[in-house]
Amino acid sequence: MLDVTALSNEIHARLREHASAERQRIAVTYFPTSMEVIGVSVPDLRAVVREFARRLKGEPPEEVLRLADAIIDANTFEGRQVAYELLYRHRGAMAALTADDVERLGRGMDNWASVDAFAGTISGPLWAKGRMEDATFLRWAKSPDRWWRRAAVVSTVVLSRESTGQASERVLAVCELVASDRDDMVAKALSWALRALSAFDREAVVAFVKRHEAELPSRVRREVATKLSTGLKTKRRQRLTGHAPRTRLQLG
Repeated sequence: MLDVTALSNEIHARLREHASAERQRIAVTYFPTSMEVIGVSVPDLRAVVREFARRLKGEPPEEVLRLADAIIDANTFEGRQVAYELLYRHRGAMAALTADDVERLGRGMDNWASVDAFAGTISGPLWAKGRMEDATFLRWAKSPDRWWRRAAVVSTVVLSRESTGQASERVLAVCELVASDRDDMVAKALSWALRALSAFDREAVVAFVKRHEAELPSRVRREVATKLSTGLKTKRRQRLTGHAPRTRLQLG
């Protein structure tokens, strides 16, 4: 049996070897959180993940999950990212996760980066593989907690990508529940979800925006319209990249 406390401490010690005061300052500003922010760059964090993923390759799924829980309980921003990545890279652990495990792994999320890591590596992939029920994400989308609402919406990005447009109704069922949500963290996620789906089912997204035009946050209307007409998120990005519009579609 793994000594998960000792291994969690070792992982955090390795992360602290890469700590940068400047990176910490930027991170705290960019995604405010009550978690301890160590200040580790993405490349350095991924290097730590690769090191420990190799060491955990032969460990039983339940031990990897116990370790992930111990890392999350240490309440560091970077540690949580490592915990999700280690689970994602351990095929047996991912295959063994239950819906209750997933919700437990999301405890304490309080910033958009942690939510997106959770949705992108844990809840979204499991949903796309049919391992989680649609009802779970619909419940999250109605949560009073902004971060669970965002998790539900960001999870649809993975579902859209993995189903290549075959799950449009399921994606939009979640989007329907947050169409009028004025929380900026949720509105940004909704914009992302609709833009992701538009790559596979443009007509469904156009119909959704027209149906909810009066209630959608202006950010969502603007970014989705720009994506549909130029292929980019914003007109500013179009100017910076020099990309020409792909279509003249106008929403209204």
